[in-house]
Amino acid sequence: MSRTQQLEHKGKTIFYMDFSNTAHASEIRDIMTESVQYIRTQPPCSVLTISNVTGMRFSNEIKELFNEFLKDNKPYIKASAVIGLNGLQLIFNGLLKLTGRHINVFNSTEEAKEWLVNSD
Repeated sequence: MSRTQQLEHKGKTIFYMDFSNTAHASEIRDIMTESVQYIRTQPPCSVLTISNVTGMRFSNEIKELFNEFLKDNKPYIKASAVIGLNGLQLIFNGLLKLTGRHINVFNSTEEAKEWLVNSD
């Protein structure tokens, strides 16, 4: 079962990545590999993304995976949102500093979709 999908919202495509309830680097790596196949085939600065990290467990290995993933995707991303951070806020803030990315945090997918389609 795929953990990525393209959502349509108000005429725009949003790429959704579901990292929820993952705890192992291998699971996360699989989602990232699938995501890269879409993201890195799009024009520069064009992709809108939502990452759902609800219930995800972090380790140093997973932090490093996200560090590379965020940095390498940066040229393709127009705007990004994340939902489900809760207790992961400190780790997330550190990743943003390391990668130079700006990603807004939301409580729900609907809030994130609304912000993304209005991020022009």
